[in-house]
Amino acid sequence: MFDDLIRRSIREMVGGGGPPVAFLTPAGDRGLFGPESIAWKVHADFISMMIGGISSLILQALHPKALAGVWDHSSFREDLKGRLGRTAFFIAATTYGSQEMADKIINRVNHIHQKVTGLDEFNQPYRADDPNLLAWVHLTETRSFMHSYESYRSEFLNRHQQDQYFLEMKMLGERLGAVDLPQSYAATDLAIQNYIPQLHYGDRAKSIIGLLENFPSSLIARPFVKMITNAGFLNLPNWAYPVLQRPQPSRLERLAMSSAIQLMAIPVREALKDGVAAHSRRRVYGSS
Repeated sequence: MFDDLIRRSIREMVGGGGPPVAFLTPAGDRGLFGPESIAWKVHADFISMMIGGISSLILQALHPKALAGVWDHSSFREDLKGRLGRTAFFIAATTYGSQEMADKIINRVNHIHQKVTGLDEFNQPYRADDPNLLAWVHLTETRSFMHSYESYRSEFLNRHQQDQYFLEMKMLGERLGAVDLPQSYAATDLAIQNYIPQLHYGDRAKSIIGLLENFPSSLIARPFVKMITNAGFLNLPNWAYPVLQRPQPSRLERLAMSSAIQLMAIPVREALKDGVAAHSRRRVYGSS
């Protein structure tokens, strides 16, 4: 019964349905990364991925041109769950899917990006396939996922493993049209900070971030959803808080959130242990 409540709470945020049987075939197909990759390890922890997903969306909303594409061409404001669900499926398909599944969704996203153009809130032209914008999205996502994994998953990754993750994800970012992506954790942090002069916390960004902070949810799911969104704000880099006109969280706040997430993560991970990663592993190694 508790497992059902957890699954229902997760669907409140990203949707989803039954077992991911599409990831079981074709037998032996290793996909883009393979089970030994750090990407498989990091992306398998759904709770830290949800937290990282929230913080990456907050950061992306601070770039006027990146936000304009969402503002003008997406149902994000009316269908937040649908947007997060599509993002979650893209990560799952490119990380764990077969080669064909990954290729198809990458090609689909590239095709959509070619059509997304317009003017941002400063009346400046933007294109969703601009390598600079694609790099911003890639950098904020990979940094957010890794930092969330570090903070909320009790499994240590050494510096080499962390850098290996960014090297692996560099390949995916480049297939989506980004160029000159960093291939280490430190270089990713530095590349993100180089975007700070381009960022703007205006009315549009405040609207999107307010929507994320007050994620719509049912009464039953609200405590779970609220904890995930709050953790997403605590997962931001320290430079982001002055931009967002918020105080930097204290060490006590971070420790309290970490303890709460660690406790909540136990039943969540148990409820999701036969998820996409487990199904994909069966595809590669067989049904054992």
